[in-house]
Amino acid sequence: MRKPIRSLFVASFVAAAAAFGTGAAGAAFETPNLPAVQAITPASGQVVGIAAPVTVQFADAVTDRAAAERSVDVRAQDSLAGHFTWIDDRQLMWQPANYLPARSPITVSAGREQAKFQTNGGTTADADMSAHTFTVWVDGVARTMPASMGKPGRETPVGTFPVLSRERSVTFDSRTIGIPLNDPEGYLLTGEFAERLTWGGVYVHSAPWSVDSQGNSNVSHGCINLAPADAEWYFDNVSVGDPVTTHW
Repeated sequence: MRKPIRSLFVASFVAAAAAFGTGAAGAAFETPNLPAVQAITPASGQVVGIAAPVTVQFADAVTDRAAAERSVDVRAQDSLAGHFTWIDDRQLMWQPANYLPARSPITVSAGREQAKFQTNGGTTADADMSAHTFTVWVDGVARTMPASMGKPGRETPVGTFPVLSRERSVTFDSRTIGIPLNDPEGYLLTGEFAERLTWGGVYVHSAPWSVDSQGNSNVSHGCINLAPADAEWYFDNVSVGDPVTTHW
């Protein structure tokens, strides 16, 4: 099930063709023609998952995108490889080519601004749409749970997605994906223990209404449905930036 779209870009975070530029730690390339950096996400002090993207927001529209990309340096001990995507004319997103190193301090320099955050132990999840299972690894220990994913015509997208947000409760409204409420497929309900995977509205969440299908069939409108106790456990153990891989 899906929630209203809040942004024009999709969560698959398809990598831009531009290569990541490197620079000295804490001293990324600067140019006087770029607007000031307004914010860097993740912010200093945050603990995030190993697939967390970095977003740099500029104070004004950027006209020289290549220079802006060169001004960003993401590093652990050394500069990290990654790819850029522009969310809009003020927001630049960097996504790691591979996972960030686990349990490591990460430093982001952009223009004159800098943020220092930390990665967690490398929590990952795997959604097997053929086996109808959702497996989570925390510190190398796996927990496999029955799940239900998108039904034919509403399939869950395939790929690896970083958790974008954790939401204790969300409203799912079928009208946001073009299904009227009076349609037999229509719905308006509250979901709990939810993790957003795409800005288009794909979540992992508690779904007591589909427990009988979890583990044996795919019946959702694209989300990953879990039993309430399993969804609560995942909510308590997942961080923003933890990767979820979906596949057949």
